[in-house]
Amino acid sequence: MKKYLLLLLSCLFLGNTVTGQKKSPTESKPAEIKDELSLSGLKFRNIGPALTSGRIADFAVNPANPFEYFVATASGGVWKTSNGGTTYEPIFDSQGSYSIGCITMDPENPNVLWVGSGENNNQRSVAYGDGIYKSEDGGATWKNMGLKTSEHIGRIIVDPTNTSIIYVAAIGPLWKEGGERGVYKTTDGGKTWNQVLKIDDHTGVNDIVIDPRNPNVLYAAAFQRRRHDYAYISGGPGSGMYKTTDGGKSWEKINTGLPSGDKGRIGLAVSPANPEYLYAIVEAEAKDAGFYRSTNRGASWQKMSSHQTGGNYYNEVVADPINPDKVYTMGYDVSVSTDGGKTFKPIGEKSKHVDNHALWVNPANTNHMINGCDGGIYETKDGAKTWEYKSNLPITQFYKVEVDNSEPFYFVYGGTQDNFSLGGPSRTRNENGIVNSDWFVTNGGDGFESAIDPYNPNIVYAQSQYGGLVRFDKITGESVGIQPKPAKEKMNTAGIGTLLYLPLLIKKEESTLPPIRFSEAMTMAAPGPSSAMM
Repeated sequence: MKKYLLLLLSCLFLGNTVTGQKKSPTESKPAEIKDELSLSGLKFRNIGPALTSGRIADFAVNPANPFEYFVATASGGVWKTSNGGTTYEPIFDSQGSYSIGCITMDPENPNVLWVGSGENNNQRSVAYGDGIYKSEDGGATWKNMGLKTSEHIGRIIVDPTNTSIIYVAAIGPLWKEGGERGVYKTTDGGKTWNQVLKIDDHTGVNDIVIDPRNPNVLYAAAFQRRRHDYAYISGGPGSGMYKTTDGGKSWEKINTGLPSGDKGRIGLAVSPANPEYLYAIVEAEAKDAGFYRSTNRGASWQKMSSHQTGGNYYNEVVADPINPDKVYTMGYDVSVSTDGGKTFKPIGEKSKHVDNHALWVNPANTNHMINGCDGGIYETKDGAKTWEYKSNLPITQFYKVEVDNSEPFYFVYGGTQDNFSLGGPSRTRNENGIVNSDWFVTNGGDGFESAIDPYNPNIVYAQSQYGGLVRFDKITGESVGIQPKPAKEKMNTAGIGTLLYLPLLIKKEESTLPPIRFSEAMTMAAPGPSSAMM
Protein backbone atom coordinates (compact mmCIF):
# COMPACT_ATOMS: atom_id res chain seq x y z
CA MET A 1 0.00 0.00 0.00
CA LYS A 2 1.68 3.14 -1.35
CA LYS A 3 1.03 5.43 1.54
CA TYR A 4 2.58 3.09 4.06
CA LEU A 5 5.59 2.31 1.85
CA LEU A 6 6.29 6.06 1.60
CA LEU A 7 5.95 6.34 5.36
CA LEU A 8 8.38 3.45 5.87
CA LEU A 9 10.94 5.07 3.56
CA SER A 10 10.58 8.36 5.46
CA CYS A 11 11.10 6.60 8.77
CA LEU A 12 14.24 4.86 7.48
CA PHE A 13 15.62 8.13 6.16
CA LEU A 14 14.88 10.12 9.29
CA GLY A 15 15.62 7.40 11.82
CA ASN A 16 18.87 8.79 13.20
CA THR A 17 17.49 12.32 13.39
CA VAL A 18 14.36 11.26 15.22
CA THR A 19 16.18 9.26 17.87
CA GLY A 20 18.90 11.87 18.23
CA GLN A 21 21.53 9.09 18.29
CA LYS A 22 24.62 8.90 16.09
CA LYS A 23 26.71 5.84 15.35
CA SER A 24 30.38 5.86 16.13
CA PRO A 25 32.84 5.85 13.19
CA THR A 26 33.85 2.29 14.02
CA GLU A 27 30.33 0.92 14.36
CA SER A 28 29.31 -1.21 11.41
CA LYS A 29 26.26 -0.24 9.33
CA PRO A 30 23.86 -2.64 7.68
CA ALA A 31 24.48 -2.72 3.94
CA GLU A 32 20.92 -1.73 3.10
CA ILE A 33 20.97 1.50 5.16
CA LYS A 34 22.73 4.55 3.73
CA ASP A 35 23.66 7.88 5.27
CA GLU A 36 22.13 9.73 2.33
CA LEU A 37 19.17 8.95 0.13
CA SER A 38 19.61 10.18 -3.44
CA LEU A 39 16.48 11.47 -5.14
CA SER A 40 18.22 12.59 -8.32
CA GLY A 41 16.45 9.90 -10.32
CA LEU A 42 13.01 11.20 -9.39
CA LYS A 43 11.31 13.96 -11.36
CA PHE A 44 8.13 15.85 -10.67
CA ARG A 45 5.33 15.62 -13.21
CA ASN A 46 2.28 17.85 -13.34
CA ILE A 47 -0.98 16.08 -12.50
CA GLY A 48 -3.11 19.25 -12.29
CA PRO A 49 -5.70 20.30 -11.64
CA ALA A 50 -6.84 23.24 -13.71
CA LEU A 51 -10.46 22.32 -13.03
CA THR A 52 -10.21 25.20 -10.61
CA SER A 53 -7.29 27.59 -10.78
CA GLY A 54 -5.78 29.90 -8.15
CA ARG A 55 -5.23 33.49 -7.09
CA ILE A 56 -3.91 35.91 -9.72
CA ALA A 57 -1.90 38.93 -8.60
CA ASP A 58 -1.14 40.94 -11.74
CA PHE A 59 -0.87 41.08 -15.54
CA ALA A 60 1.67 42.58 -17.92
CA VAL A 61 0.28 42.85 -21.45
CA ASN A 62 2.31 43.64 -24.55
CA PRO A 63 0.82 46.95 -25.78
CA ALA A 64 1.69 46.06 -29.38
CA ASN A 65 0.24 42.54 -29.14
CA PRO A 66 -2.54 41.86 -26.60
CA PHE A 67 -2.33 38.13 -27.37
CA GLU A 68 1.01 38.11 -25.55
CA TYR A 69 0.81 38.68 -21.84
CA PHE A 70 2.43 37.58 -18.59
CA VAL A 71 0.62 36.43 -15.46
CA ALA A 72 1.86 36.94 -11.89
CA THR A 73 0.28 34.41 -9.55
CA ALA A 74 0.00 34.38 -5.78
CA SER A 75 1.41 30.89 -5.35
CA GLY A 76 2.43 29.63 -8.78
CA GLY A 77 5.19 31.86 -10.13
CA VAL A 78 4.95 33.64 -13.49
CA TRP A 79 3.31 32.33 -16.66
CA LYS A 80 3.41 33.49 -20.28
CA THR A 81 0.98 33.17 -23.16
CA SER A 82 1.67 34.13 -26.76
CA ASN A 83 -1.73 33.11 -28.09
CA GLY A 84 -4.25 34.93 -25.92
CA GLY A 85 -4.50 32.23 -23.29
CA THR A 86 -4.92 29.18 -25.50
CA THR A 87 -1.80 27.88 -23.77
CA TYR A 88 0.27 29.10 -20.82
CA GLU A 89 3.89 28.31 -20.10
CA PRO A 90 5.57 28.56 -16.66
CA ILE A 91 8.66 30.75 -16.89
CA PHE A 92 9.65 31.29 -13.24
CA ASP A 93 9.86 27.79 -11.76
CA SER A 94 13.62 27.80 -11.22
CA GLN A 95 13.67 31.10 -9.30
CA GLY A 96 13.82 31.72 -5.58
CA SER A 97 10.16 32.58 -4.94
CA TYR A 98 6.87 31.06 -6.03
CA SER A 99 4.80 33.92 -4.58
CA ILE A 100 4.49 37.00 -6.82
CA GLY A 101 3.11 40.43 -5.97
CA CYS A 102 3.39 42.27 -9.29
CA ILE A 103 4.86 42.24 -12.78
CA THR A 104 5.73 45.20 -15.04
CA MET A 105 6.79 45.34 -18.67
CA ASP A 106 9.32 47.86 -19.95
CA PRO A 107 7.24 50.33 -22.04
CA GLU A 108 9.96 50.46 -24.72
CA ASN A 109 10.91 46.78 -24.85
CA PRO A 110 8.33 44.04 -24.17
CA ASN A 111 11.15 41.53 -23.64
CA VAL A 112 12.29 43.36 -20.50
CA LEU A 113 10.22 42.33 -17.49
CA TRP A 114 10.35 43.23 -13.80
CA VAL A 115 8.83 40.92 -11.19
CA GLY A 116 8.20 41.81 -7.55
CA SER A 117 8.14 38.67 -5.43
CA GLY A 118 5.99 38.24 -2.34
CA GLU A 119 2.23 38.60 -2.72
CA ASN A 120 0.84 42.11 -2.17
CA ASN A 121 -1.91 40.92 0.17
CA ASN A 122 -2.11 40.32 3.91
CA GLN A 123 -3.99 37.06 4.37
CA ARG A 124 -2.99 34.02 6.40
CA SER A 125 -2.19 32.13 3.19
CA VAL A 126 0.15 34.78 1.81
CA ALA A 127 3.76 33.73 1.17
CA TYR A 128 6.79 36.03 1.22
CA GLY A 129 9.29 36.64 -1.55
CA ASP A 130 13.00 37.29 -1.94
CA GLY A 131 13.16 40.59 -3.79
CA ILE A 132 12.88 41.92 -7.32
CA TYR A 133 13.73 40.04 -10.51
CA LYS A 134 14.56 41.16 -14.05
CA SER A 135 14.42 39.38 -17.40
CA GLU A 136 15.80 40.79 -20.63
CA ASP A 137 14.68 37.95 -22.90
CA GLY A 138 10.92 37.70 -22.41
CA GLY A 139 11.15 35.52 -19.32
CA ALA A 140 13.56 32.88 -20.66
CA THR A 141 16.12 33.80 -18.00
CA TRP A 142 15.96 35.84 -14.80
CA LYS A 143 18.28 37.64 -12.43
CA ASN A 144 17.55 38.64 -8.85
CA MET A 145 18.23 42.38 -8.65
CA GLY A 146 18.08 42.80 -4.87
CA LEU A 147 15.64 44.14 -2.24
CA LYS A 148 15.64 40.61 -0.79
CA THR A 149 14.30 41.65 2.62
CA SER A 150 11.29 43.50 1.22
CA GLU A 151 9.34 40.18 1.36
CA HIS A 152 6.25 41.76 -0.28
CA ILE A 153 6.30 44.11 -3.28
CA GLY A 154 3.18 46.01 -4.26
CA ARG A 155 4.04 47.66 -7.57
CA ILE A 156 6.89 48.45 -9.96
CA ILE A 157 6.99 51.60 -12.11
CA VAL A 158 9.34 52.02 -15.09
CA ASP A 159 10.08 55.60 -16.18
CA PRO A 160 8.72 55.76 -19.75
CA THR A 161 11.30 58.37 -20.77
CA ASN A 162 14.31 56.54 -19.30
CA THR A 163 13.79 52.85 -18.70
CA SER A 164 16.93 52.57 -16.59
CA ILE A 165 14.94 54.36 -13.88
CA ILE A 166 12.62 52.11 -11.88
CA TYR A 167 10.58 52.75 -8.75
CA VAL A 168 9.51 49.94 -6.40
CA ALA A 169 6.75 50.04 -3.80
CA ALA A 170 8.10 47.75 -1.05
CA ILE A 171 5.49 46.78 1.53
CA GLY A 172 7.93 44.97 3.81
CA PRO A 173 7.51 41.92 6.05
CA LEU A 174 4.01 41.04 7.23
CA TRP A 175 4.83 39.29 10.50
CA LYS A 176 7.57 41.56 11.84
CA GLU A 177 8.99 45.07 11.69
CA GLY A 178 11.95 46.19 9.64
CA GLY A 179 13.07 44.88 6.29
CA GLU A 180 13.22 46.97 3.14
CA ARG A 181 10.11 49.15 3.23
CA GLY A 182 9.05 52.27 1.39
CA VAL A 183 9.91 53.46 -2.12
CA TYR A 184 13.16 52.35 -3.73
CA LYS A 185 14.66 53.81 -6.90
CA THR A 186 17.35 52.71 -9.33
CA THR A 187 18.88 54.81 -12.08
CA ASP A 188 21.11 52.08 -13.49
CA GLY A 189 18.63 49.37 -14.42
CA GLY A 190 18.60 47.70 -11.01
CA LYS A 191 22.32 47.41 -10.30
CA THR A 192 21.98 49.66 -7.26
CA TRP A 193 18.96 50.85 -5.24
CA ASN A 194 18.33 53.89 -3.07
CA GLN A 195 15.52 54.22 -0.58
CA VAL A 196 13.88 57.50 -1.54
CA LEU A 197 10.87 57.30 0.79
CA LYS A 198 11.00 55.83 4.29
CA ILE A 199 8.21 56.22 6.84
CA ASP A 200 9.12 53.89 9.73
CA ASP A 201 9.94 50.25 10.53
CA HIS A 202 6.26 49.31 10.63
CA THR A 203 5.11 51.05 7.45
CA GLY A 204 5.76 50.21 3.82
CA VAL A 205 4.36 51.38 0.50
CA ASN A 206 1.80 49.17 -1.22
CA ASP A 207 0.98 51.28 -4.28
CA ILE A 208 2.65 53.89 -6.47
CA VAL A 209 1.54 55.62 -9.69
CA ILE A 210 3.29 57.97 -12.11
CA ASP A 211 1.95 61.02 -13.95
CA PRO A 212 2.14 60.02 -17.64
CA ARG A 213 2.90 63.66 -18.56
CA ASN A 214 5.81 64.11 -16.19
CA PRO A 215 7.86 61.11 -14.98
CA ASN A 216 9.22 63.12 -12.04
CA VAL A 217 5.72 63.29 -10.51
CA LEU A 218 4.74 60.19 -8.56
CA TYR A 219 2.15 59.40 -5.89
CA ALA A 220 2.68 56.73 -3.23
CA ALA A 221 0.32 55.08 -0.73
CA ALA A 222 1.98 54.17 2.57
CA PHE A 223 0.54 51.22 4.47
CA GLN A 224 1.11 50.29 8.11
CA ARG A 225 0.06 46.74 8.90
CA ARG A 226 1.10 43.72 10.92
CA ARG A 227 -0.06 40.17 11.42
CA HIS A 228 0.22 38.35 14.76
CA ASP A 229 -0.74 34.87 15.85
CA TYR A 230 -3.81 36.35 17.46
CA ALA A 231 -4.74 39.35 15.29
CA TYR A 232 -4.35 41.24 12.05
CA ILE A 233 -3.65 44.96 12.43
CA SER A 234 -4.67 46.96 9.39
CA GLY A 235 -3.70 50.60 9.57
CA GLY A 236 -2.00 53.07 11.86
CA PRO A 237 -0.50 56.56 11.98
CA GLY A 238 2.09 55.64 9.35
CA SER A 239 -0.47 55.10 6.59
CA GLY A 240 -1.15 57.95 4.20
CA MET A 241 -0.50 59.56 0.83
CA TYR A 242 2.75 61.06 -0.47
CA LYS A 243 3.81 62.95 -3.60
CA THR A 244 7.12 63.79 -5.24
CA THR A 245 7.71 66.27 -8.06
CA ASP A 246 11.46 65.72 -8.39
CA GLY A 247 11.73 61.99 -9.02
CA GLY A 248 11.83 60.98 -5.38
CA LYS A 249 14.39 63.43 -4.03
CA SER A 250 11.75 64.93 -1.76
CA TRP A 251 8.22 63.93 -0.75
CA GLU A 252 5.29 65.78 0.76
CA LYS A 253 2.22 64.44 2.51
CA ILE A 254 -0.96 65.01 0.51
CA ASN A 255 -3.68 63.94 2.93
CA THR A 256 -5.92 67.03 2.86
CA GLY A 257 -9.49 65.78 2.61
CA LEU A 258 -8.59 62.18 3.43
CA PRO A 259 -9.63 60.59 6.77
CA SER A 260 -7.83 62.33 9.60
CA GLY A 261 -7.59 59.23 11.82
CA ASP A 262 -5.62 56.06 11.29
CA LYS A 263 -5.81 54.82 7.73
CA GLY A 264 -5.19 51.35 6.36
CA ARG A 265 -4.58 50.13 2.84
CA ILE A 266 -5.02 52.69 0.05
CA GLY A 267 -5.42 51.73 -3.60
CA LEU A 268 -4.32 54.33 -6.16
CA ALA A 269 -4.93 55.08 -9.84
CA VAL A 270 -4.26 58.00 -12.17
CA SER A 271 -6.59 58.39 -15.14
CA PRO A 272 -4.77 57.82 -18.46
CA ALA A 273 -7.56 59.80 -20.12
CA ASN A 274 -7.09 62.81 -17.83
CA PRO A 275 -4.08 62.65 -15.48
CA GLU A 276 -5.57 65.51 -13.44
CA TYR A 277 -7.90 62.85 -12.00
CA LEU A 278 -6.43 60.79 -9.18
CA TYR A 279 -8.51 58.06 -7.58
CA ALA A 280 -8.04 56.42 -4.19
CA ILE A 281 -9.98 53.81 -2.26
CA VAL A 282 -9.20 54.26 1.43
CA GLU A 283 -9.51 51.84 4.32
CA ALA A 284 -10.34 53.70 7.55
CA GLU A 285 -12.97 53.88 10.26
CA ALA A 286 -16.42 53.17 8.89
CA LYS A 287 -17.59 56.79 8.81
CA ASP A 288 -14.50 57.91 6.87
CA ALA A 289 -13.69 54.92 4.68
CA GLY A 290 -14.63 55.20 1.04
CA PHE A 291 -13.71 56.28 -2.46
CA TYR A 292 -11.88 59.58 -2.96
CA ARG A 293 -10.87 61.71 -5.92
CA SER A 294 -8.45 64.57 -6.48
CA THR A 295 -8.68 66.90 -9.46
CA ASN A 296 -5.75 69.13 -8.46
CA ARG A 297 -2.82 66.73 -8.48
CA GLY A 298 -3.30 65.60 -4.92
CA ALA A 299 -3.45 69.05 -3.30
CA SER A 300 -6.83 68.05 -1.85
CA TRP A 301 -9.17 65.08 -1.93
CA GLN A 302 -12.94 64.84 -2.09
CA LYS A 303 -14.90 61.88 -0.78
CA MET A 304 -17.04 60.71 -3.66
CA SER A 305 -18.84 57.85 -1.89
CA SER A 306 -18.58 55.33 0.94
CA HIS A 307 -17.80 52.54 -1.51
CA GLN A 308 -15.45 49.95 0.01
CA THR A 309 -14.14 46.58 -1.10
CA GLY A 310 -12.15 45.51 1.95
CA GLY A 311 -8.63 46.81 2.43
CA ASN A 312 -7.38 43.62 4.01
CA TYR A 313 -7.64 41.66 0.76
CA TYR A 314 -8.52 44.03 -2.08
CA ASN A 315 -8.49 47.86 -2.34
CA GLU A 316 -7.08 48.08 -5.85
CA VAL A 317 -8.25 50.65 -8.39
CA VAL A 318 -8.12 50.51 -12.21
CA ALA A 319 -8.90 53.63 -14.21
CA ASP A 320 -10.53 53.28 -17.62
CA PRO A 321 -8.06 54.23 -20.40
CA ILE A 322 -10.66 56.24 -22.38
CA ASN A 323 -13.24 57.69 -19.98
CA PRO A 324 -11.82 59.76 -17.07
CA ASP A 325 -15.03 59.30 -15.07
CA LYS A 326 -15.01 55.52 -15.40
CA VAL A 327 -13.14 53.53 -12.78
CA TYR A 328 -13.10 49.93 -11.53
CA THR A 329 -12.40 48.54 -8.05
CA MET A 330 -11.28 45.03 -7.21
CA GLY A 331 -13.15 43.21 -4.47
CA TYR A 332 -15.52 40.34 -3.88
CA ASP A 333 -17.15 41.75 -7.01
CA VAL A 334 -15.53 43.86 -9.71
CA SER A 335 -17.35 47.16 -9.30
CA VAL A 336 -17.55 49.98 -11.84
CA SER A 337 -18.38 53.68 -11.60
CA THR A 338 -19.14 55.91 -14.56
CA ASP A 339 -19.53 59.13 -12.56
CA GLY A 340 -16.12 59.51 -11.00
CA GLY A 341 -16.81 57.31 -8.00
CA LYS A 342 -20.13 58.76 -6.82
CA THR A 343 -21.93 55.49 -7.45
CA PHE A 344 -20.74 51.94 -8.08
CA LYS A 345 -22.40 48.79 -9.35
CA PRO A 346 -21.17 45.24 -9.94
CA ILE A 347 -19.72 44.90 -13.42
CA GLY A 348 -21.47 41.56 -13.96
CA GLU A 349 -19.84 38.23 -13.21
CA LYS A 350 -22.36 35.58 -14.20
CA SER A 351 -20.82 32.09 -14.00
CA LYS A 352 -17.53 33.59 -12.84
CA HIS A 353 -15.41 33.18 -9.73
CA VAL A 354 -15.38 36.13 -7.30
CA ASP A 355 -12.59 37.63 -5.13
CA ASN A 356 -10.87 39.81 -7.71
CA HIS A 357 -7.31 41.17 -7.63
CA ALA A 358 -6.31 42.23 -11.15
CA LEU A 359 -7.95 43.72 -14.24
CA TRP A 360 -6.52 44.73 -17.61
CA VAL A 361 -8.71 46.91 -19.84
CA ASN A 362 -7.77 46.97 -23.51
CA PRO A 363 -7.19 50.64 -24.47
CA ALA A 364 -8.07 49.84 -28.09
CA ASN A 365 -11.40 48.21 -27.13
CA THR A 366 -12.58 48.72 -23.56
CA ASN A 367 -15.16 45.94 -23.87
CA HIS A 368 -12.19 43.58 -23.88
CA MET A 369 -10.88 42.85 -20.39
CA ILE A 370 -8.75 40.20 -18.70
CA ASN A 371 -9.52 39.56 -15.04
CA GLY A 372 -7.54 37.78 -12.34
CA CYS A 373 -9.27 36.44 -9.25
CA ASP A 374 -8.99 33.67 -6.66
CA GLY A 375 -10.30 31.29 -9.31
CA GLY A 376 -7.77 32.09 -12.01
CA ILE A 377 -8.12 34.04 -15.26
CA TYR A 378 -11.31 35.14 -17.01
CA GLU A 379 -11.62 37.09 -20.25
CA THR A 380 -14.53 39.11 -21.62
CA LYS A 381 -14.95 40.62 -25.07
CA ASP A 382 -18.43 42.06 -24.61
CA GLY A 383 -18.04 44.35 -21.61
CA ALA A 384 -18.60 41.69 -18.91
CA LYS A 385 -21.82 40.27 -20.34
CA THR A 386 -20.07 36.92 -20.69
CA TRP A 387 -16.75 35.58 -19.42
CA GLU A 388 -14.46 32.86 -20.72
CA TYR A 389 -12.66 30.85 -18.05
CA LYS A 390 -9.05 29.84 -18.78
CA SER A 391 -9.17 26.20 -17.72
CA ASN A 392 -5.52 25.48 -18.47
CA LEU A 393 -3.66 27.21 -15.65
CA PRO A 394 -2.86 24.64 -12.91
CA ILE A 395 -2.03 26.95 -10.00
CA THR A 396 -4.60 25.68 -7.50
CA GLN A 397 -3.48 26.55 -3.97
CA PHE A 398 -3.58 23.35 -1.93
CA TYR A 399 -3.30 23.63 1.83
CA LYS A 400 -2.78 19.90 2.41
CA VAL A 401 -2.83 16.76 0.26
CA GLU A 402 -3.47 13.09 0.93
CA VAL A 403 -3.38 9.90 -1.15
CA ASP A 404 -5.50 6.75 -1.14
CA ASN A 405 -4.76 3.07 -1.84
CA SER A 406 -6.53 2.72 -5.17
CA GLU A 407 -5.22 0.30 -7.78
CA PRO A 408 -3.70 0.43 -10.34
CA PHE A 409 -3.22 4.21 -9.88
CA TYR A 410 -3.67 5.93 -6.55
CA PHE A 411 -5.74 9.13 -6.23
CA VAL A 412 -4.63 12.43 -4.72
CA TYR A 413 -6.94 14.55 -2.56
CA GLY A 414 -6.61 17.95 -0.95
CA GLY A 415 -8.24 21.11 0.26
CA THR A 416 -7.67 24.37 -1.55
CA GLN A 417 -7.86 28.09 -0.94
CA ASP A 418 -11.31 29.22 -2.08
CA ASN A 419 -11.65 26.39 -4.60
CA PHE A 420 -13.24 23.41 -2.84
CA SER A 421 -11.78 20.09 -1.75
CA LEU A 422 -10.71 18.11 -4.78
CA GLY A 423 -9.69 14.64 -5.83
CA GLY A 424 -8.01 13.27 -8.93
CA PRO A 425 -5.87 10.41 -10.25
CA SER A 426 -2.09 10.28 -10.08
CA ARG A 427 -2.03 8.65 -13.52
CA THR A 428 -4.45 7.43 -16.19
CA ARG A 429 -4.41 5.22 -19.27
CA ASN A 430 -5.61 8.11 -21.42
CA GLU A 431 -3.11 8.94 -24.17
CA ASN A 432 -3.71 12.63 -23.37
CA GLY A 433 -2.71 12.15 -19.76
CA ILE A 434 -4.70 13.56 -16.85
CA VAL A 435 -7.39 16.03 -17.94
CA ASN A 436 -9.70 18.36 -16.01
CA SER A 437 -12.62 15.93 -16.23
CA ASP A 438 -10.60 13.38 -14.25
CA TRP A 439 -10.76 15.68 -11.22
CA PHE A 440 -13.85 16.05 -9.04
CA VAL A 441 -15.14 18.06 -6.08
CA THR A 442 -15.56 16.27 -2.75
CA ASN A 443 -16.73 19.30 -0.75
CA GLY A 444 -17.50 22.98 -1.26
CA GLY A 445 -16.09 26.09 0.35
CA ASP A 446 -12.45 26.64 1.25
CA GLY A 447 -10.88 23.21 1.55
CA PHE A 448 -8.45 22.17 4.24
CA GLU A 449 -7.66 18.57 5.19
CA SER A 450 -8.85 15.43 3.43
CA ALA A 451 -8.68 11.84 4.65
CA ILE A 452 -9.48 8.55 2.90
CA ASP A 453 -10.70 5.29 4.35
CA PRO A 454 -7.60 3.03 4.25
CA TYR A 455 -9.72 -0.04 3.41
CA ASN A 456 -12.27 1.56 1.08
CA PRO A 457 -10.75 4.26 -1.17
CA ASN A 458 -14.22 5.28 -2.35
CA ILE A 459 -14.96 6.87 1.05
CA VAL A 460 -13.40 10.31 1.39
CA TYR A 461 -13.63 12.74 4.29
CA ALA A 462 -13.25 16.44 3.51
CA GLN A 463 -13.11 19.57 5.66
CA SER A 464 -14.12 23.17 4.97
CA GLN A 465 -13.93 26.44 6.88
CA TYR A 466 -15.71 26.89 10.21
CA GLY A 467 -15.28 23.19 11.03
CA GLY A 468 -17.39 21.82 8.19
CA LEU A 469 -16.90 18.09 7.69
CA VAL A 470 -18.43 15.69 5.14
CA ARG A 471 -18.18 12.06 4.08
CA PHE A 472 -18.08 11.75 0.29
CA ASP A 473 -18.82 8.56 -1.65
CA LYS A 474 -16.80 8.54 -4.87
CA ILE A 475 -19.02 5.88 -6.46
CA THR A 476 -22.42 7.54 -5.90
CA GLY A 477 -21.32 11.16 -5.52
CA GLU A 478 -23.29 11.36 -2.26
CA SER A 479 -22.03 13.81 0.35
CA VAL A 480 -23.19 13.54 3.97
CA GLY A 481 -22.48 16.17 6.60
CA ILE A 482 -20.84 14.67 9.69
CA GLN A 483 -19.74 17.74 11.62
CA PRO A 484 -20.12 17.04 15.35
CA LYS A 485 -22.87 19.11 16.96
CA PRO A 486 -23.21 19.73 20.71
CA ALA A 487 -26.59 19.15 22.28
CA LYS A 488 -28.43 22.39 23.01
CA GLU A 489 -28.56 21.75 26.73
CA LYS A 490 -24.79 21.18 26.81
CA MET A 491 -23.72 24.49 25.31
CA ASN A 492 -20.97 25.83 27.53
CA THR A 493 -18.81 28.94 27.69
CA ALA A 494 -16.43 27.52 25.09
CA GLY A 495 -19.30 27.29 22.62
CA ILE A 496 -20.41 30.79 23.48
CA GLY A 497 -16.89 32.04 22.90
CA THR A 498 -16.90 30.54 19.43
CA LEU A 499 -20.16 32.30 18.66
CA LEU A 500 -18.77 35.60 19.87
CA TYR A 501 -15.98 35.33 17.31
CA LEU A 502 -18.25 34.12 14.51
CA PRO A 503 -18.23 37.49 12.67
CA LEU A 504 -14.44 37.18 12.38
CA LEU A 505 -14.84 33.82 10.66
CA ILE A 506 -17.25 34.84 7.92
CA LYS A 507 -15.09 35.37 4.86
CA LYS A 508 -17.39 37.59 2.83
CA GLU A 509 -17.79 39.98 5.73
CA GLU A 510 -14.20 39.72 6.98
CA SER A 511 -13.06 42.72 4.98
CA THR A 512 -15.89 44.91 6.27
CA LEU A 513 -14.77 44.68 9.89
CA PRO A 514 -13.48 47.94 11.35
CA PRO A 515 -9.66 48.02 11.43
CA ILE A 516 -7.84 47.65 14.72
CA ARG A 517 -5.98 50.80 15.63
CA PHE A 518 -2.23 50.20 15.58
CA SER A 519 -1.73 51.99 18.88
CA GLU A 520 -4.39 49.84 20.56
CA ALA A 521 -3.03 46.60 19.12
CA MET A 522 0.48 47.27 20.38
CA THR A 523 -0.87 47.34 23.94
CA MET A 524 -2.65 43.99 23.67
CA ALA A 525 -1.46 41.91 26.59
CA ALA A 526 -3.01 38.51 25.89
CA PRO A 527 -3.65 36.54 22.73
CA GLY A 528 -7.21 36.37 21.43
CA PRO A 529 -8.68 34.09 18.77
CA SER A 530 -6.40 31.97 16.63
CA SER A 531 -4.96 33.53 13.48
CA ALA A 532 -6.76 30.78 11.59
CA MET A 533 -9.91 32.79 12.26
CA MET A 534 -8.68 35.97 10.60
